[in-house]
Amino acid sequence: MLCAPGVALDLRVPDLHFYRPADGHGLAHDPFKAIVAPRPIGWIGSVSPEGVRNLAPYSFFNAFGDTPPLIGFSSSGWKDSVRNIQATGVFTWNLATAAQATQMNQSSAPFPAEVDEFERSGLEALPGRVVDAPFVAGTPAAFECRLTQLIPLNDAQGRALPQWLVLGEVVGVHIDRRFLVDGVYDTAAAAPILRAGGPAAYVRVGPEAMFDMRRPTKA
Repeated sequence: MLCAPGVALDLRVPDLHFYRPADGHGLAHDPFKAIVAPRPIGWIGSVSPEGVRNLAPYSFFNAFGDTPPLIGFSSSGWKDSVRNIQATGVFTWNLATAAQATQMNQSSAPFPAEVDEFERSGLEALPGRVVDAPFVAGTPAAFECRLTQLIPLNDAQGRALPQWLVLGEVVGVHIDRRFLVDGVYDTAAAAPILRAGGPAAYVRVGPEAMFDMRRPTKA
């Protein structure tokens, strides 16, 4: 049941499915990513020390600070993106949209390290102006980033996991002027897509999904 903005949904439901993740979820599909959704896509561009361009989407991505702007993504496994960023210290983030959804999905294939995902996905790569990393031509917005931290992740017992958190400072921003309206970036007009869990679920943001709600000025 959908509720209008500002209308509370009664979550006091007695019939709850409970599980401990360590014991398994007991469902047809792990619900974790579907619950923490929709999530922005970290469409990350990088280049290897040998000059091979890489492009890959990561569904664990978000912004972590605004002054200076910081973004980050988590990788399950030591993948080409992480290896390249560790070696070069730079990367780009590219906004994934409905217009380039097919190419974004293609770039997620498990290509060998020597394959250029820009070329294989049918995308043009543009050179960064601040950092030596490529970004996607045609994306409404892209960030050029310098690596700030590369953090190996642990579980609650302190055991090392095969997962890494990559954080970077945004040092250059590209915005297609078509999506600037009176100096304000139009989020919905760009039609960004977000990961929504499940085996293949995505969400597309459009004008119908937008509503305004300002923060209270007093407690």
